[in-house]
Amino acid sequence: MTSTDSLPAAPKHGFKLGFGLRDAGTLIGLLVIIGVFAALSPNFLTERNILNILQQSSINACVALGMTLVIISGGIDLSVGPTAAIAAVAAAALMVGGTPIVFAIPAAILFGMAAGAVNGALVAYGGLQPFIVTLGTLSLYRASALIYTGGNPIFGIPPAFRSLFNGDILGVPTPVVLVAILALMVWVVLNKTPLGEYFLAVGGNEEASHIAGVPVAMTKIAAYVISGGLASIAGLILVGRLGAADPTLGNLWELDAIAAAAIGGASLMGGKGSVVGTILGAIILGSLRNGLTLLNVQAFYQLLATGLIILVAMLIDRATRGRG
Repeated sequence: MTSTDSLPAAPKHGFKLGFGLRDAGTLIGLLVIIGVFAALSPNFLTERNILNILQQSSINACVALGMTLVIISGGIDLSVGPTAAIAAVAAAALMVGGTPIVFAIPAAILFGMAAGAVNGALVAYGGLQPFIVTLGTLSLYRASALIYTGGNPIFGIPPAFRSLFNGDILGVPTPVVLVAILALMVWVVLNKTPLGEYFLAVGGNEEASHIAGVPVAMTKIAAYVISGGLASIAGLILVGRLGAADPTLGNLWELDAIAAAAIGGASLMGGKGSVVGTILGAIILGSLRNGLTLLNVQAFYQLLATGLIILVAMLIDRATRGRG
């Protein structure tokens, strides 16, 4: 196999996993938002509210990490919400049926990874567009969760499961710690393994990657598998918080995840993305919604603000493309 160093599809400047110019801009944007809301609401910068923002952002950050890998590899995954739902329903059904938590959790994650593998296989081997494939599986997976449950939530989640995902570690909410660990793992995959180079190469120039010997099909499948697994974990976090598995769980998660990745500098054309930027993007969205809620701003204005931020992020990305 030809070394990825020779790939014309893998320019190093597009692979920002440390802290580059684009990440610095995202951080400045976050600080501006924090400064504005801190000035407008005395409760915004309290320790309790900061932890609340991080906890609220953790689910989107978890999903967005997987979405970032898919986007870097040149795809898109619109099925992350329903994937989280079927994984949550699977975990709840297993636990209510008597399966120990230590088996139910990995089984649910594997279920989500299998759903991701289906997406990846259809894209890689079926020659179908990622948007169309995941739009179809979005409906398929959602319908599966609704049919299995009859449209009703599954209650009776064991207290031990809820404590696991709804507790804290040294005063920091468990979901925040968990997502921080997952972010580090994704960073390592992207920055320290050949698979990370493959994601970038395939997203940058699929044809050149194939000629250079990169396993293009398996790289695409790997991106969707990881995305499905991370979406499943996000679903489990929400089940732990709510104490029930709702088949409608994860509605519009795909939009929030794409927004976080885009705000963080991921190019929807593929070949570019940042773990640091994605996490900052998720926190920006969480801070924005939290601050507007504290100011009693109506929900549709929150949507308006989110849309404007995404558009500004895209304009910044276009203006700074190729600089850092």
